[in-house]
Amino acid sequence: MIYPHPLIAREGWPFLALGLAVSLIVTWFGGWWSVPFWLATLFILQFFRDPPRVVPAQSDVVLSPADGRIVVVGKARDPYLDRDALKISVFMNVFNVHSNRSPVDGEIKQAWYHPGSFVNAALDKASLENERNALHIVTARGHDITCVQVAGLIARRILCYVKIGDRLARGQRYGFIRFGSRVDVYLPPDARPLAQVGDVVYATSSILAELPRP
Repeated sequence: MIYPHPLIAREGWPFLALGLAVSLIVTWFGGWWSVPFWLATLFILQFFRDPPRVVPAQSDVVLSPADGRIVVVGKARDPYLDRDALKISVFMNVFNVHSNRSPVDGEIKQAWYHPGSFVNAALDKASLENERNALHIVTARGHDITCVQVAGLIARRILCYVKIGDRLARGQRYGFIRFGSRVDVYLPPDARPLAQVGDVVYATSSILAELPRP
């Protein structure tokens, strides 16, 4: 599914329209009392921004699926494919762009949705306890990539617009999470991480890891 990147994510249009309408009405009747409503509308505008991104030219790399801060880089057990893996997690706060983009070129082989709780997404236990949606993507070279959208403390809606059998291109927009969350990627265990805990990354334009070559 190709998304035209209209600068403001379509998920935010109803919220932005409501914010503008309320702000205008309060301005009409209350003058300066409308300032908090305009500030709330500006917050909605920045939260739902969805700028286009340039895809790096390098092959066999894994791109960041989200904007945010790296909170996990290390060996882990992929709970979806039951395998040893390199896990990299990106935490998104409310000021990050919340569009989720494909980290690799590949075909979706499996998908899972799990309801759950809404603990702070910066905590590692959120990967297994929070509401989450996972995709198993297989690249042309046969690399298995698991990409997981995880709801956060404030987030209450995970949106995923792709299904089993769909093909994704690197950087292609496939989902959205509202109001603070994280995305986990599980890579082959011999993938080479290029990001470190604490790094600030940007969806599509930042490289997280290099996949092993045959």
